[in-house]
Amino acid sequence: MDWVTTDRISGYAGKTVELRGWVANKRSSGKIRFLLLRDGPGVIQCVILPDRVSADAFELADKVPYESAVIVRGEVREDKRSPGGFEITVSDLKLVSEAEDYPIAKKDHGVGFLMDHRHLWLRSSRQVALLRLRSALTRAARQFFDEKGFIAIEAPILTPTSCEGTTSLFQVEYFDRHAYLTQSGQLYGEAAAMALGKIYVHGPTFRAEKSKTRRHLTEFWMIEPEMAFWELPETIDLAEGLICRLVEETLRSCSQELEALERDRAALEKVTPPFPRITYSEVVDLLEDKGVPFVWGNDLGADEETVISQAFDKPVFVTHYPAVIKAFYMKRDRNDPRLALAMDLLAPEGYGEIIGGGQREDSLDELEARIAEHGLDRDPLEWYLDLRRYGSAPHAGFGLGIERTLAWIAGIHHVRETIPFPRLMDRLHP
Repeated sequence: MDWVTTDRISGYAGKTVELRGWVANKRSSGKIRFLLLRDGPGVIQCVILPDRVSADAFELADKVPYESAVIVRGEVREDKRSPGGFEITVSDLKLVSEAEDYPIAKKDHGVGFLMDHRHLWLRSSRQVALLRLRSALTRAARQFFDEKGFIAIEAPILTPTSCEGTTSLFQVEYFDRHAYLTQSGQLYGEAAAMALGKIYVHGPTFRAEKSKTRRHLTEFWMIEPEMAFWELPETIDLAEGLICRLVEETLRSCSQELEALERDRAALEKVTPPFPRITYSEVVDLLEDKGVPFVWGNDLGADEETVISQAFDKPVFVTHYPAVIKAFYMKRDRNDPRLALAMDLLAPEGYGEIIGGGQREDSLDELEARIAEHGLDRDPLEWYLDLRRYGSAPHAGFGLGIERTLAWIAGIHHVRETIPFPRLMDRLHP
């Protein structure tokens, strides 16, 4: 007898199979018992008839607690009314492990309670849909770059200095000195791009920002491409192509997950090229038109990003930010040195920034000046300066935040649901 999973059940109609999983729900109708079995890939209804199973198995179907692990054997039958269009007429039911009283009941719970029980909350249909969607999203992103000839590389998590600013570093003891959890794989990605041409880093990043907004985590994942001999315009084109690919793949392969999340597909179907492209100065004008007080030279916050992204039904690129609000490695615009050749991509529907990047400074003299202007310790960056000493070339890249992108595509309010075990200012457990 074959052990099959629910995602393959359609190929076994009329056959007797074995399924292994957990009791997600149960009910009775007269002398018939129904168990809803989940096994990871999906759920299936199991029908227990008193004349088709032993007395012990029928009694077990009555008494088995939610989330108990069981093995079910039975015949696969097509039934349009059942989840997935198939059900099992059970011939045997065995208990693997009896669950204690399950703390997450069939009722509403507060977010704090659910986060305390995140290790169990993951089993709910909504969270399963999000995790499956996350997997599809990261797979599609990696395939996008692989197909374009990018090489995947790994950047270190322990670093000697800051990439995005010293105020948001997590410091750790490293033998007889200090190290920091990485804020980005970018600097190391730049080094790899000078060896391989086009690369991408996919890994965790850390920010010690004391922020409690719906868009912030202290630990999150990014995909960061870096390209030698590229400049800002083609980098924007690449980011646009990536987002279109992610949305297209989501719509194609994740219909069940989007339905479970009650996501409006029509909003995603509007995400086609070209995306609007506006400058930072045009953003200032847009905000003024919307009645939002804003001073040229200030950085865009979550409120401003929300207003901007709600003005478009597609993602919108914002480019040419004031250089003073961007990182030390951003190249200046030769036509207006006040501006950096930077770009952000803001997702529509008020979700805000999901991509940040731009062209990197390739001049040794300019980069040294920027390090001094930002008050950074030069010694840990000498290796980074070597990239400008030995064959410097124009280069550019960006970082896509997996959690923020998933929150937008899935249509959920807070990024805490987009990663299996979120880390927040006030949460390091479970």
